[in-house]
Amino acid sequence: MTGDIYAKLKRTVARHKMIVPGDTVLVAFSGGADSTALLHLLLELRREVAFGLALAHFNHRLRAAADADERFVRDVARSLRLRIIAGRRDVKAFARRRGLNVEEAARILRYEFLGRAAARTGATKIATGHTLNDQAETFLMRLLRGSGPRGLAGIYPVHEGKIVRPLIEISRKEVEAFCRRKRLTFRTDETNLDKRYLRNKIRRQLVPYLERHYEPGLMVKFGRLASIFQEDESVLEDMIRAKTDRLIVRCDRGLTLDARRLARLPRGLARRAVRAFIEETAGDLRRISFQDVEAVLELGEGKELTLPKKLHLQREAGLIQVRAESPPPARYAIFWDGRGALPVPGAALTFSGQFKKRAAARLPFDDRTRCFCDAKKLRFPLLVRARKEGDLYRPLGAPGKKKLKEILRAKKIPLRDRNFLPIFCSGGKIVWVPGLPVAEDFKVTPETKTIFCIHKK
Repeated sequence: MTGDIYAKLKRTVARHKMIVPGDTVLVAFSGGADSTALLHLLLELRREVAFGLALAHFNHRLRAAADADERFVRDVARSLRLRIIAGRRDVKAFARRRGLNVEEAARILRYEFLGRAAARTGATKIATGHTLNDQAETFLMRLLRGSGPRGLAGIYPVHEGKIVRPLIEISRKEVEAFCRRKRLTFRTDETNLDKRYLRNKIRRQLVPYLERHYEPGLMVKFGRLASIFQEDESVLEDMIRAKTDRLIVRCDRGLTLDARRLARLPRGLARRAVRAFIEETAGDLRRISFQDVEAVLELGEGKELTLPKKLHLQREAGLIQVRAESPPPARYAIFWDGRGALPVPGAALTFSGQFKKRAAARLPFDDRTRCFCDAKKLRFPLLVRARKEGDLYRPLGAPGKKKLKEILRAKKIPLRDRNFLPIFCSGGKIVWVPGLPVAEDFKVTPETKTIFCIHKK
């Protein structure tokens, strides 16, 4: 058995070029059976391949035995004369602050720590103890959640060229048999028995049931399926990368996705393009669901939506942009007698008012910076406020009222500017919004004797 497991590890390492002479390998060492077997198998491999070895242990502070685990791994490192880097964080507190579940928070903090530990030790590779069982459990978890091919590809043997999984083709039974044969002491994580977690329910209930009643070699088959998905993904990623070079563009406004070209792609490739866009913007695709991707594909012109990870999406002029969610608009209501300067809260805008007699000369209309009203039709003081849901407006020459947000969209006023535009009102009606014509009810006519001009300074 020992020879078999070592031969398997050697084949996996060689096939994926996980460790080469001159590497320094940092083992993510929890003290459990998997990481203990990994450590001792790598010690054996080091007799044939010249590479450095160090240990890293992250204390999640989630279990009563966590400190005892840390003492155990330090003792192992001391007995083997290996350098060890240990770290600890309050995972629960981090999860609360970020709005994450504990498992996700632990994963984020653990890999951040491993990255720092690798830098401190000069490690070129980080080895984790993921086994064939972890691969099968991940495949089943993602299958039950409705993941697509990329999710079903599971755990990659090598991630980003640095994180390696030498045990990924070795079952947990083989790992435990190796530890028994070598009489290796290891720690047991009692939370692995807690059936409140989906992975543990799959591990303790679903997998044994399927193996007992349907297929004894389930682990190997799921591992093979994951490998097939990984290979297919590699081909498809190359295809979509060629497409996204034309779809995803960097400009002054940041990263944009060409929605018109996107609509011409087959649906499967279009989904991948959206995922590539979000991944490049957000750094990863965690918490991004199939429904989120579909929502991006269905996003209409002038529409917006908010994705998980506090990402704000908007589509304008055929381009989709993902950026950090905009700050909420200022809420204000100011009564203005039309005299003196009027600074607008939350925006770098100031307006002034002027009363003047109607003259025969043509008025210098400019919807962006000024409007001219019949002063007799206005009721002072004017109410100046922020835009709100349900606002209705009848611009000059329009047959009736329309929703203000639809008019702003039709005028192609950028989304990022709309929440900061002041709304000038009189008697409960909108008089003017910068960028739009004056309202029909307050327009200047041949009968107008006094004009009131609102002007952006």
